[in-house]
Amino acid sequence: MTITKIDGSYAIAMANGVETQVNYAMMPDIRINDKVLVHAGFIIEKLDEEQAREIEETWAEYYAILEKEDAKADRI
Repeated sequence: MTITKIDGSYAIAMANGVETQVNYAMMPDIRINDKVLVHAGFIIEKLDEEQAREIEETWAEYYAILEKEDAKADRI
């Protein structure tokens, strides 16, 4: 997820076009455009560019597989 806004003790993080309010109390040094890992509404890790890229690629592969399976199901 990418941090798009910081407001008080919460931030807005976006992934795949979906915005989510997250608590950054455990990672107070976040900045706008930081890539983060979120669990249960809390930022638990700040990611470096390589980690973020790997995660985004994995999600892209997952969505591509789902689209293929949906296309197969539509033909049946």
